[in-house]
Amino acid sequence: MAYNNDNAQAFRARYRDAIHPLYNPWLHAGFVLAYGLTGMALLWRTLDAVALWQWLLVPLSLVFFSWGEYQVHKRLGHNKTRFGKLFYQRHTGDHHSFFVEGQMRYETPRDWRVILFPAWLIVLYSLPLLGIWWLLGKLDGNLAALFTGSMLLGYMTYEVAHACEHLPAEHPVARLPWIRQMRHLHALHHRRELMHSRNFGIVHPLMDWLYGTLYWQPQATHQQNRQQHRVSIARPADAVLSYAAAPAHWPEWHPSSRHIYGRDGALLAGEVFEEDIHAAGRSGHLRWSVLDYQPGRRWQASARGDHGLELLLTYECLEVAGGCEFLRTLEYGFDGVLMRLANCLLLERRIERESQASLQALRVVFERSDPAA
Repeated sequence: MAYNNDNAQAFRARYRDAIHPLYNPWLHAGFVLAYGLTGMALLWRTLDAVALWQWLLVPLSLVFFSWGEYQVHKRLGHNKTRFGKLFYQRHTGDHHSFFVEGQMRYETPRDWRVILFPAWLIVLYSLPLLGIWWLLGKLDGNLAALFTGSMLLGYMTYEVAHACEHLPAEHPVARLPWIRQMRHLHALHHRRELMHSRNFGIVHPLMDWLYGTLYWQPQATHQQNRQQHRVSIARPADAVLSYAAAPAHWPEWHPSSRHIYGRDGALLAGEVFEEDIHAAGRSGHLRWSVLDYQPGRRWQASARGDHGLELLLTYECLEVAGGCEFLRTLEYGFDGVLMRLANCLLLERRIERESQASLQALRVVFERSDPAA
């Protein structure tokens, strides 16, 4: 049986239940950050009159660290060996079961437990570095400090970059150019058929390129932009979703929707409809196809519009005390360079404001009456 998103959700529930109640993700991340930065500061405080050529050891050391990270990731993280049994279980067994393509984001800080290395590992990692620093110091103190400090920097960069690759897509850091590309490469690595053979680099793809394991697949147009908003509504999840999944109701609560051409009621997977919109100050027409409908849980549809516009819209509901939490995820993009530029300069912020306003309007609809009735 193929490992899918439902399997991942079930594994996540079991994994979270097994985390010790006293585990503190902020203490975990804070210790690793403080230990690494303190170690680098102490090592580099010993530098004295560093020659220009000696600074070249920093990038060379980082490349050497990347080579080591690549080898460990590929040979121990994805191949079961007696020596690396624990690492294999934690990486392939836990990390790749918790995160699958399409579900790469962490949901709570406690999920850092399956992203970050154990806190004690940076201490273990630093011990041989101290020995190397002492030995190299016999030859040249600057080279000793630069090499060992850079190896600690490589470890810290790995931890930070890996955490960024599991950020929510709407996070500002996740949208930064280098991070955005590495997030895509890492998501491809988490594809079940690729994880043992492709994209082992976390910080950059240099080693994958050198060893011929780099795999790139262009992102779909709608993945250029992602906006996600949520609102709490004092109604059952099935009532809220059945109302929101009926496009005929959209003009009642979404400020961009003008007219729907399609049947009434919640639409099922495979059905199609069309919509006139006025979004971000521009009028347009969308042709929609419903992709998924799970009553009380999830509804998803894709659309194509003018100027090479593609959209993916997902509604999700989660039962909470006193009602439900409604989550709206909008992914969209344009084929043309001019429209992409216009989106960055003008449209994106207006679309986001309209999306936020739509959820507040949806809550007001349910506060004033019971549309499900």
